[in-house]
Amino acid sequence: MPVHQSSAACSSSIPTTDATTAARQAFLSVKDAAEYLGLSPHTLYVWRHRRNGPPSFRMGPRGRVMYRIEALDAWISEQEQADSRTNMTLSPLDATPQKRSDYATSA
Repeated sequence: MPVHQSSAACSSSIPTTDATTAARQAFLSVKDAAEYLGLSPHTLYVWRHRRNGPPSFRMGPRGRVMYRIEALDAWISEQEQADSRTNMTLSPLDATPQKRSDYATSA
């Protein structure tokens, strides 16, 4: 009876170069990007459809959706700066209260 190698054993026999390893670390699939951000993959798909969320692109002949780790980190920073809880310059609590203009009331 022939002995079959597992898929893990087959993939380990393929030599990987530094470029291949670097590419795997630089790009994330939808599933990996969702895990990296703490979201569900469905949320990323919805955001991509609505043109919201972190920037993504299609890679390869099958057009897999991919994310750059640097772009995810930059997007997170943008979200932090746009949030009034982390960016005190946007906090409405620090704004000077506006005075109401005098207006005549009719009875």
